[in-house]
Amino acid sequence: MDSTKKGILSATFAYIIWGLVPIYWKQLDMVSSNEIITSRIIWSFILTLIFVVAIRQGKDLLQDVQTLWQHQKSFWSLVAASYLISANWYIFIWAVNHNHIVETSMGYYINPLVSVLLGVIFLKERLSKAQVLACIIAFAGVAVLIISNGKFPFVALGLAFSFGIYGLLKKQIKLDATRGLVIETLFILPLAVGYYIYLIAKGESAMFHLDWVTTLLLIGTGVITAIPLILFAVGAQNIPLYLVGFFQYIAPTMTLLIGTFIYHEKFGLHDFIAFGCIWLAIIVFSYATIVEAKKSKNLA
Repeated sequence: MDSTKKGILSATFAYIIWGLVPIYWKQLDMVSSNEIITSRIIWSFILTLIFVVAIRQGKDLLQDVQTLWQHQKSFWSLVAASYLISANWYIFIWAVNHNHIVETSMGYYINPLVSVLLGVIFLKERLSKAQVLACIIAFAGVAVLIISNGKFPFVALGLAFSFGIYGLLKKQIKLDATRGLVIETLFILPLAVGYYIYLIAKGESAMFHLDWVTTLLLIGTGVITAIPLILFAVGAQNIPLYLVGFFQYIAPTMTLLIGTFIYHEKFGLHDFIAFGCIWLAIIVFSYATIVEAKKSKNLA
């Protein structure tokens, strides 16, 4: 199998798994969101660490930690990133188990545009007029949602900005994705373990106290975190960035369909208008990005 085909298959499967994740979290709706996120952090660390050791990258992992410590700015940026991704995970899990799946899909549709906005503000990146227009259209869609529902879309914007800022921090740190997950979860691990000890002491832990299926699903939160990340890392290494950008819309599209047709969440006219603005913004932005890329290539 050539590298491009390998990259396409890996990226596609990564985003398909991420798109199906709401169904997984729904199987744990009898467990509190706090315990689910705690389990996810602990088991992601354990299983990813086992994987890193199994592929004989344990020494590389130790070297990564040493290098990070020598570069304090990168070290503390990664600490901040670990808490941001944990917040992102928590918002998503809470939203799925409180019937806000459709709103999570909006968050991940908006996320690439938020990342662009953060790049402009913090990295002094420049946008074409078409890209600026795309951002305006997207945020017009958010405004429609706020006006029609009479409430702020905390879930959508919380997901978009937490992941966007996480990406901004990670962009400035050179670190292997899989080993990076071990280190990120290590930073948040003491809090997660402490909280689990508290749950066990209070007799409120679902793991090993409810049925064995629930226990296995909680352990599986580590698997469902690690596998798509590893697949994504393989995909990103073997295909152009514009293809990665195209594939990232697979997951929120699947999430939107799952929320609407499987769990029957509301998707009325105002929602359609809001999403329509965001879809239009994505089309305009993608087209403008492709045109800019071609111009750069021709100039080169």
